[in-house]
This record gives sequence, C-alpha cells and structure tokens, in this order.
Amino acid sequence: MDLVEVLPRLHLLRFPIGQAYLWRDGEELTLVDAGHADGAPAIEDAIRSLGLDPHRLRRIVLTHCHRDHVGAAGELAGRYGAEILAHRLDAPVVRGDAPVPEPVLLDWEIPLYEHGLTVPVAPPTRVDRELEDGDDLGFGDGARVVHAPGHTDGSIAVHLPHHGVLFTGDAIAAVGQVMLGVFNTDRPRALASYRRLAALAPATVCFGHGDPMTEDAAKVLRASADRDAGLEVDHG
Repeated sequence: MDLVEVLPRLHLLRFPIGQAYLWRDGEELTLVDAGHADGAPAIEDAIRSLGLDPHRLRRIVLTHCHRDHVGAAGELAGRYGAEILAHRLDAPVVRGDAPVPEPVLLDWEIPLYEHGLTVPVAPPTRVDRELEDGDDLGFGDGARVVHAPGHTDGSIAVHLPHHGVLFTGDAIAAVGQVMLGVFNTDRPRALASYRRLAALAPATVCFGHGDPMTEDAAKVLRASADRDAGLEVDHG
C-alpha cells in the first residue's frame, strides 16, 4: 500500500485496487472508505507511520457498499471502537442483509469489472449510523453528506466546504482521465450526480480510484461533467 500526502491533514492510502483516505482533526482521525478485507494491518501501519495512534480513529465513512471500499471497516471499528457510517440505502448491503446490486456494464467495462472481482469479498459489516443527504458527519469543520446515486443507490460523496475538499467515492474516477465512474447501476442518475458534485466547485478532489486532484479541480470537474465522457487531463 502507498501512503501519499494530499494536504497536511489529509493522506491517501492506495491499495492495488481501490483506496481510502485519512483525515486528521488534531489527534482525532476519520477514514473515508476502508480498502479491502485484508487491508487493516496496512492501514494501521500507515497511521502509525504518521506518528498517529489508531486508537484515535473515531469514524469510518463508507461512500458505498462495494468490497474495495468496505472491506477492512469492520475489523478496524471492532479493534478501535470507531463508528461506521453509510447511506441508508446501501447500509443493508454493507450489513450483508441484501445482495450487492448488479451494475449495468458497458462492453468495455466487462474486463475491468472481472478484474475488480479479484478483491476479497467484504465480510458483513455493522453500520452504526445510517446517513441521508445533507447530514453533518462530525469532522472536518462541517463535513457533509452529498447523496450521489447511480453507481449504487446509496452512493455518497463527502464535502468539506470549509476546506474545499470533496471525496467522490466512485461517482467520479480519475484513471487516465477525469470521468464518470464505472460499473454503474443507473447511468443517467450517475451522470446527474456527477454534475451535482461538479457544481460544488471544490479545490481538492479525492476520487475512489485515481490520483487526487489539487490544481484546477473545479474547472476540470465542470468541463468533464459537461462533456459527460470526461476530459483528458494531466494533474500529476
């Protein structure tokens, strides 16, 4: 796993497939997504390498129910007493009470989807708080839930307006280009969510897949959302 500083209070934890983000408010820690089911030791090591204490992990915010985002949440929460948060519509899937929704795949997405299934299946994971659009998440000086359905019904983004930071989950991707995320259950709704997120005009964008964007983020998101298929960019 790679550990990358995005901002002084924000680090990317990048796995071979998928990634998570660590936000710090003083000594209090928040994870946005939790990587795959075998990822807890690597996440713990990353936290300690920053001189921080995993016991200060207060919450794990899940952007949606897929295995590469939920995987280590239960283990970490059980060990450190963190609260797990997910949108109301994806919470039953996270808990194992409902099946993972099947995406409507475009032809070019099929091999990518099959590769993604090599990630270990996430175990049933408790959800301590079910989220709705606009909820205050209790970190980041006013982090808010932005419901962004289309990838899954309960997909969310996390917006920190005070810091100009947006975590998109898989609603938007940045693998080679900034574009609509793949493997959507409802592509028209996903496109509408993409435009809603772009309208937030963040200064820093943290994607579920791909490098974070810290320069011209608002401009790139607006342009790529307007074009639907995405805009080829080089943002380092």
